[in-house]
Formats: sequence, structure tokens, C-alpha cells
Amino acid sequence: MHLAYPAVLAALLFCTGLYGVLARRNAILVLMSVELMLNAVNLNLVAFDIWLRDTLHAGQALTLFTITIAAAEIGIGLAIVLLVYRNRGSSDIDRLRDTAEPGGPGPDTDPDGTTAAAADGTQQAPEQKAEAAA
Repeated sequence: MHLAYPAVLAALLFCTGLYGVLARRNAILVLMSVELMLNAVNLNLVAFDIWLRDTLHAGQALTLFTITIAAAEIGIGLAIVLLVYRNRGSSDIDRLRDTAEPGGPGPDTDPDGTTAAAADGTQQAPEQKAEAAA
């Protein structure tokens, strides 16, 4: 068996899945794209296991393990998507950014509560603004 055929097919499957993860906004379609990428990895594992003629069949055993983990991942992922859909009315990934609590620490705040811009001096902290206004 030529190794090039399953390797090229796996590369195409992986690239298709990667495009689906990057381009889709529906959470269910993103999960399906991740599963497509995992199946491409499984195809590579089995193809290399057959090509190397491994007596322990480690590639096939790892593929079974990967399928088990993927089944658990899709079950948990679909449960989370279902809960988000019930609470928000949409499974759009862009709308999931609105789930953060208002006033909570965002991506640009430090643990002490100062913003990253105020820490490097490009923006005045609220105390400095009050002093400057007085």
C-alpha cells in the first residue's frame, strides 16, 4: 500500500476541518469540524501503523483511544451548546462573547484591577484624571 494516498486524504480532511473551525460561526458546525480534524489524525495513525507493519498495532490502539476521547468531547460540547442555546437563543460563537459578566475582569485588566493601558502610562488612571481636573 502506498502511504501517499491516505496521507494526502488525511491532509485534505484536516485542512477542511481547519477551515471549518476558522470560518464557521455556528458552534455545532465548529464541533463537527473539530471531529473532522480528529478523523484525519485517526486516518494517519492507521495508515502509518499499516505502513510500518507494527506488531503491537500501536497506531490502531491509539486510534481507538482517540475515538473514545472524541465521543466524550462531542457529548460534552453538544451539552454546552444546548445550554447556551437555551439561555441565549442562539449558538452563534460571536454572541458568546456577550456571556461575560459586566464589570468582571476582562482580557485587558490586571488582577489588581488596573487596566493594561494605565499600567504602561498611555492612559491615565481614574485617580490621575480627578487630580488633573482639580
